[in-house]
Amino acid sequence: MIEVQNDGTLCVLTINRPDKANSLTGEMLEALCVGVEEARSARAVILTGVGKVFSAGADLEAAKAGLALSPLWERLSGAIARHPGLTIAALNGTVAGGAMGMVLACDLRIAVPSTKVFYPVMKLGFLPQPSDPARLSALVGPSRAKMILMAGQKIPTEQALTWGLIDEITEPDALIDRAKALTEDVCGATAEHARAIKGLIAQRLP
Repeated sequence: MIEVQNDGTLCVLTINRPDKANSLTGEMLEALCVGVEEARSARAVILTGVGKVFSAGADLEAAKAGLALSPLWERLSGAIARHPGLTIAALNGTVAGGAMGMVLACDLRIAVPSTKVFYPVMKLGFLPQPSDPARLSALVGPSRAKMILMAGQKIPTEQALTWGLIDEITEPDALIDRAKALTEDVCGATAEHARAIKGLIAQRLP
């Protein structure tokens, strides 16, 4: 249910469980972790999904069995955040719950117009994954992070763009082509060049 296309330069990971809103089982999370980790030498990684939802987060039955507390979520977002190349979340639709972690960890987020973003941890009684609140706050600011995590608000695409939670809105039939277009420069560079520029961006100003 996780499709991997990796030519050594560009890796595309696709969540393919549309009949279950691309909700994630433990096996799917493990496959995503391995896919990102094995793409370490790729210049770019794109994460996307099949259907009208990027991912609804944890599969409900798996969550009840303990997946909501699994270290796999943090392993996945950490692997994405540490990737030396360009990472892009190409959101084919709504992203919710634990699936937010991998999206927040990406360098860029593009989305189709129907996308909504929400993280209902307050309502469901779970804590967000450890790294997610800081990454969310870094993108949208503390108050807006509280709107999502504490007030439980669902953020539509245009608002998410204004907040800086996504970087671009793209029509569905152009989503993957646009994501791939954004990787062209980095895929044409050396791994060392890509790593150096990403490192410079990550540096804090004095």
